[in-house]
Amino acid sequence: RTVDLAIYNALGQKVRQLLLREQAAGRYQVTWDGRDEQEIDLASGIYLLSLRAGALHSAQKILLLR
Repeated sequence: RTVDLAIYNALGQKVRQLLLREQAAGRYQVTWDGRDEQEIDLASGIYLLSLRAGALHSAQKILLLR
């Protein structure tokens, strides 16, 4: 199934696509370096982590501290 893992800012704008590909079921680890798509450091604050995999959709607030 296709896995879509992305980071959004407080305005709902996508700032980083961490993963978008077909993956088999299992455990995986992804690290976000606090940068956007242009490799620019983002400001400290609250961001939204969105995970979609098939019919599953999960979102969590995350805190970036610099």
